Amino acid sequence: MAPLTGARRVVVKIGSALLVDRVSGALRADWLRALSQDVAMLRQRGADVILVSSGSIALGRAVLGLARGDMPLERSQAAAAVGQIRLARAYEEVLAPHGITTAQVLVTLEDSTDRRRYLNSRATLETLLGMGVVPIVNENDTIATDEIRYGDNDRLAAQVAVTVGADLLVLLSDVDGFYTGNPADTPDARRFDVIDSITPEIEAMAGDAGSGLSKGGMKTKLLAAKMATAGGCAMVITEGSPDNPLKLLENGAASTLFTAQVDPQAARKRWIAAMKPRGEVVVDAGAAQALANGKSLLPAGVVAVTGRFGRGDPVAILGPDRERLGQGLSRYTAAEAGRIRGIRTGEIESVLGYPGRAALIHRDDMAL
Repeated sequence: MAPLTGARRVVVKIGSALLVDRVSGALRADWLRALSQDVAMLRQRGADVILVSSGSIALGRAVLGLARGDMPLERSQAAAAVGQIRLARAYEEVLAPHGITTAQVLVTLEDSTDRRRYLNSRATLETLLGMGVVPIVNENDTIATDEIRYGDNDRLAAQVAVTVGADLLVLLSDVDGFYTGNPADTPDARRFDVIDSITPEIEAMAGDAGSGLSKGGMKTKLLAAKMATAGGCAMVITEGSPDNPLKLLENGAASTLFTAQVDPQAARKRWIAAMKPRGEVVVDAGAAQALANGKSLLPAGVVAVTGRFGRGDPVAILGPDRERLGQGLSRYTAAEAGRIRGIRTGEIESVLGYPGRAALIHRDDMAL
């Protein structure tokens, strides 16, 4: 079965070399229009789609007349600032004819390592997807320093895929899969159709530094595969340069599929359950029953709050007899949770003085 068949949520990573002509620095507009047809195909069958796109620096460099090659950080950031506008507009223009709204989401490594920022990013992406929007995600090169950068969009795409619970990540590459060696150097190199486990032997085949065919580009793809599959998301590497690469993939184009190790929701629940709680919330019988039925925890069902925790921190959930029901990530600080415990959602703003989230702990951030 083609990996795209049946996928409910798909993250697609698009590299600069696919999007921007290497010689002229111009956008490959025809290719992008063809890709938009693929995105529309997935959206029409009900799948959520997120695009993780490189290209802002390459586009900005051409506009500013900067020479190709390594640039100082400040010049790269200036090029990104110019290019991001054009990149976002390009996606908007090709997807709008299909009735698809786009959104630009810029992130840095800090957004995934800081739990509060992680939850903010996740909530924003979930809200956009729920509204039928296709987010265009890129690293925020205009402000990121080397210390807070992903450094490559393969791993950024994997992080996004895990964050939103995607079941498939597609890396559109300059090579049609993962090989036993560099096909350019090794004529008998063999492409893997499926990789179920990333063993040390597989890692040794990734090569050293270079383009996508050798140890630099392919090694980052392998790191992305490890991140994605451990988080419950399958990953595919396939050739991206032909028109309609996703349609070609669905029709059996050459590729390598890295299978997911667990279900994405199960992986997330396991991650939450393994955290050390920073506090406790005690719920009443009605809330305990609602949780058992798969509902989120609302402030109205909370009777007591203990501990010192911030937004995004793990807290234990206790039942009426203080029996442990599970654990979840709080959407409020301990002080805020204490003030809104027992009140209805519509009263939160009047108590806190600012709008709050409906759930104290959302069901997606909870392991029972």
